[in-house]
Amino acid sequence: HVQLVESGGGSVQTGGSLRLSCEVSGFTFSRYCVRWFRQAPGKEREGVASLSSFGFTSYAGSVKGRFTISTDYQRSMLYLEMSSLEPEDTAMFYCAARLGGRLACRPNVKFDYWGQGTQVTVS
Repeated sequence: HVQLVESGGGSVQTGGSLRLSCEVSGFTFSRYCVRWFRQAPGKEREGVASLSSFGFTSYAGSVKGRFTISTDYQRSMLYLEMSSLEPEDTAMFYCAARLGGRLACRPNVKFDYWGQGTQVTVS
């Protein structure tokens, strides 16, 4: 079965950087969309970065230019490089995946597979 396991979260000072990793198993990287989400206390979950097998990438406006999503197919890994972190970035971060065609990464689409989350705290 499909499993996603995040790692790399932690505490960092304002302006610092972190790289989140998501190890994916049981999932075929053929036609897919992967997305990083975050949820801060008292706020709704939001998608911050997406990447599809068709070369599509997108970022939330609040992280554009600071976050970069990437994959390593050979290692079945998904990454989120985060720089210039701000206290507003403090949240639990989740990776998610779904299979699909060219519309797999459209906004508000339902993701089938989720990780357990990793906490990022910026102070």
